[in-house]
Amino acid sequence: MLRLTWLQPEDLIGHELRQAAQDGRDATGIARRWVTAGGRPAPDRDGASARPAAPGLRALAEELLDELARLPAPLAAAEPVPGPLPAVLPGPDTPRRTRPAPRGESGTRGAVVARTERDRLHAAWLGRAVGCLLGKPVEKIPLPGIRAIGRSTGNWPLRTWFTERGLDPRIAAAHPWNRRSRPTSLAENIDGMPEDDDLNYPLLNLLLLRRHGHGFSTEDVARLWLEELPAARTFTAERVAYRNLLAGLEPPLTAAYRNPFREWIGAQIRADVFGWTNPGNPARAAELARRDATLSHTANGVYGEMFVAAAIAHAAGPTPTTVHDTLTTALAHIPPNSRYAQAIRFGVETARAEPTGTPAGFDRVVDTLHARYAPDHHWVHVLPNAALLAAALTHADGNFAGAVCRAVSGGWDTDSNGATAGSITGLLAGGPDALGEHWTTPLKNRLATGIGDFDGIGFDELARLTLEVRESEERA
Repeated sequence: MLRLTWLQPEDLIGHELRQAAQDGRDATGIARRWVTAGGRPAPDRDGASARPAAPGLRALAEELLDELARLPAPLAAAEPVPGPLPAVLPGPDTPRRTRPAPRGESGTRGAVVARTERDRLHAAWLGRAVGCLLGKPVEKIPLPGIRAIGRSTGNWPLRTWFTERGLDPRIAAAHPWNRRSRPTSLAENIDGMPEDDDLNYPLLNLLLLRRHGHGFSTEDVARLWLEELPAARTFTAERVAYRNLLAGLEPPLTAAYRNPFREWIGAQIRADVFGWTNPGNPARAAELARRDATLSHTANGVYGEMFVAAAIAHAAGPTPTTVHDTLTTALAHIPPNSRYAQAIRFGVETARAEPTGTPAGFDRVVDTLHARYAPDHHWVHVLPNAALLAAALTHADGNFAGAVCRAVSGGWDTDSNGATAGSITGLLAGGPDALGEHWTTPLKNRLATGIGDFDGIGFDELARLTLEVRESEERA
């Protein structure tokens, strides 16, 4: 029987009960009714349970989802619905980035700056792809399995692509690769960048800005999804929001109605283009991210996209910076008492407290993060992944390879965390050559996707299109 993932009411109810506990909503009576009626917990790692529920149980799940939505939210004051932010533009005293021309180049200063900025965007797109691809084969594998695979192949601490070569068959059987990613994401079979939602959403948002500029609305985002994003390429909160759009609901209700994934990581992976096209303006990048995120997410789910957009905008700015300043700056653009802000601070503090600063020492950082978040958060929830992202960036001191390897080695949403870490540190690295041919050559400057007419596009061309959008906004 066909089982649609991330949509069945009998599966949604378990996730919503867990979200209620995290929100401080008292759902003990509702949980008791569900269990007494024969309801099962939410699937631990998959999007749907193996067997459908009886019609009566499904109807009860729908009723209980609506009851849960009416429970008072004690954390609402600390985690308000984000409203429009002021678009703080760079002032007249803010210098544009003017780096010396690379050796062998000539031309006007304007042309040199354009090439330099395109190099940085090229590195950011590549960095996002590399980090995503590194994490794809171990997505959904629990942390002990990732470590066992790495150690079995002599790749722990993680420093290179995962491989089946030399992998103990017993470990392979105990911790099977991500089924869809295995044929395209191991060292021996990488042949360009395969399709992934962590790249599809930046492509969508590039389309969004090319059509509407920075003045787009959440409704514009919804229209674009319906026109360009196949429903089967959505997951978790995005799939629920898509369903709600087709049912006639409008934003922001699309994010809230029967959507237990509204504080998961989905919006956070959609932030990059808003940061890339607002260099030195984290406030405006966060505002654009807010408009995008509220189609499918609320509270901490929205803060995740705002934080990453602000971080990328700061890293892309005209003044050289460090990853530590980037994280601090981005924190100023989300509610300071939110659980998301607490997760970022916890990740940073845990990484700074690790005394060795070595890749091996990062395992202790990861163990501390898992002890705090793993018992009561799904592996795709935004909070544990935010803490891990901040810890990886901090512990690696902004180094590209160090950050993506640490982000992936920490488990949870491996490809999403690797992608965001790669985007930020790719910008900081300054150009594709700084990432290392070991990482970039297997991608063959080719991205597979079902979005728009981008299939097979090169990362250099994506950088050019992104810079074109940025410059168009600057002229407006």
